[in-house]
Parts: sequence; structure tokens; C-alpha cells
Amino acid sequence: MASTSDFRNGLTIIWNDDLWTIVEFLHVKPGKGGAFVRTKLKNVKTGRVVDNTFRAGEKVDTARIERRPHQFLYEDDLGLHFMNADTYEQVQLPKDAVVGREFIKEGGVIDILFHAETEQPLSTEIPKSVDLKVVETEPGMKGDTATSATKPATLESGAVVNVPLFVNEGDVIRVNTETSSYITRVSS
Repeated sequence: MASTSDFRNGLTIIWNDDLWTIVEFLHVKPGKGGAFVRTKLKNVKTGRVVDNTFRAGEKVDTARIERRPHQFLYEDDLGLHFMNADTYEQVQLPKDAVVGREFIKEGGVIDILFHAETEQPLSTEIPKSVDLKVVETEPGMKGDTATSATKPATLESGAVVNVPLFVNEGDVIRVNTETSSYITRVSS
């Protein structure tokens, strides 16, 4: 059990029979009436963000969430299969449970968040940027580096991103997974 005085960003609490992470909080002490805490809570499973107000001193249950790195093995009809690099335990997740799936290639590493008491996988987090090989795009032309024109390119993971005209098939590029955008070409 934790009190509102223990609130901090990133603390995971059990509220309304669900797991919520505190994104923001503010202790408010008005001139009239009792003090309270305004919070922004993010649902661990769905990602939905809600505002809630707690009375000062109110007790809430806390939950322990563990982040564990897992290597992507393969995808089949059952979903995506991952392996914990330390224990070699395998975890199978449905395809829609992995946000950013199009940027994960076989052998890639992502973080899976687990509820520590139940060992239930809650959500996944992929790296902010990944290096992927371009497998299909129109050929580039000499002198196309000065303009900001782009063309679509298919990457080895299956994702399609817009890249500058000078990027060719076989090039390795760095991609921002949050915005699905090209960052830079990676030297071999």
C-alpha cells in the first residue's frame, strides 16, 4: 500500500481493478478545503490515458512491473514468439499486442513488461530507433542529394518508409520507430 505522498512518475498502481502507471502528478493545496493530488494515469494494457484526482493521504495498492529483454524468434499463425536471453524461456504474444511489429526483424531485441506477481506479459516496448536493410526501392540517381524529395523503400522487416532519393537497395538505414521516419544511412 502506498499513500498519495508516495506518488512519483512511473509508479504503477492498481486502480479500478486494473494496472495504471502515473505519468504526471501534482499536489494541490487550495486555500479552502482539503488538499488533493491531480494525476494523469496510463493504462498498462491498453495505453489509454485518463485524468484522476485523489484526496491527500488516500491509500492505493502498488504493483511491481518488470521489464525484461526478449529476442524475437519467429511469427506464425499463433502470434509472435520471443525468447528471454537469460533464462531461454519462450513467450508467445498475439500479433496485435506488439506495437511497432513492422520494425522488428528476426533476432531483434525488445522489452516485454511483466506483472511481477502473476508473471503475465502486459505490453511491449521496441527500441526508439532500429537499423534495417533496404530490400526494395527505386534506384537512386547521382546528384539527388540536394533536394528533400523522398521515395518509398521496403525494409527487411517488411515496413515501408519514405527515404531520400540517394538511398539504394542493400543500404542499411536507421529508422525512428515512433514516427516511422528515416533518420540516416548507416555506414557499413
